Amino acid sequence: MDVMNQRRITCPALVMLMIRASIVPAQGQFDAQKARRCAMLAGTADYYLTRRGEGSGGPNMIVLGARLDCEKGAYDRGIDTLEKLLLDKRIPLPPEP
Repeated sequence: MDVMNQRRITCPALVMLMIRASIVPAQGQFDAQKARRCAMLAGTADYYLTRRGEGSGGPNMIVLGARLDCEKGAYDRGIDTLEKLLLDKRIPLPPEP
């Protein structure tokens, strides 16, 4: 294989690697934003919807399920569930981070 053919093969592979490397940090940053949003919504839901006291029934199971969705990386599903639950109870949503 001569030098020109080797460069033709190496250059596109290098470009693809550079593109992929630039996309990965952006995706991680986007996930971090969603994780923060999910935590804010879950905190708000816990504050307003958790029953306290003897014989109260404990934590809200929908909030717990949405929290688990977020922990598994299903941020959109967790956020949608928490937002719907809060809005249905007429609780104002916290501002976006």
